[in-house]
Amino acid sequence: MGPSNVVEVPDSVASPEVDHPESQPVAQPASSNGVHGSARSSVEPESAEGSSPGVPNQALGLSAWLYRSHVASVLWLGVRLWLGYEWFNAGYQKIWGSEKAAFWFGHGAAVKGFATAGVLGSASGKGGASYGWWAGFLHNFVVPNASWIGRLISVGELLIGVALILGLLTGVAAFAGLSLNIIYMFSGSAGVNPMYAIAALFLVLAWRNAGWFGLDRFVLRSTTWTRNRRIAGANATHRFSLHTYICHN
Repeated sequence: MGPSNVVEVPDSVASPEVDHPESQPVAQPASSNGVHGSARSSVEPESAEGSSPGVPNQALGLSAWLYRSHVASVLWLGVRLWLGYEWFNAGYQKIWGSEKAAFWFGHGAAVKGFATAGVLGSASGKGGASYGWWAGFLHNFVVPNASWIGRLISVGELLIGVALILGLLTGVAAFAGLSLNIIYMFSGSAGVNPMYAIAALFLVLAWRNAGWFGLDRFVLRSTTWTRNRRIAGANATHRFSLHTYICHN
């Protein structure tokens, strides 16, 4: 073997500890002008929010617009007037209209017949009250007190309709109507109750702005809730502005 067969390995290849630009990660400075620094500034605000960008904000924006904005109040005004008229007419008919003999002046004959039918339907398994405990409530409480319950329902439906039309305590009125719808459905009556219940549920959710084109605009203005809402809105605007500033700088 001659010297020409000896291959000398350079130290840069033999030693694994020598720095190689291709094999060693290069620590980039966390400078606002460098790539690494700009990547950090764009990622950190998103991770602080705890969610992917865009989707939660869009969902929150739709919910806020639907249940808080004054523009959406026009939509709720239409729902209020329709549902309010239906409740008002139902109460009117029970007090002064075609159903007054069965509700207001008939010792609650209609309520007694309605509750009795619910109990019999539950016992026979053909409609009526779907739950035994509710059938027991109808039999033991509603039927013996049908007279004053009939008048209470009549006045209640009338007041619910007036409150919804005027936009006065809209959330409370809608919840009262929703409660009556649930009672009627528990007793075995469907009819228009599911549709009324859905509309009332949306009005309950939109109680902040559903009565903006109504008396709630003035009744709720000076309440503690309204003041807290203005403070919360100002804080939310400040946080959004700060987040936008961080993302763009």
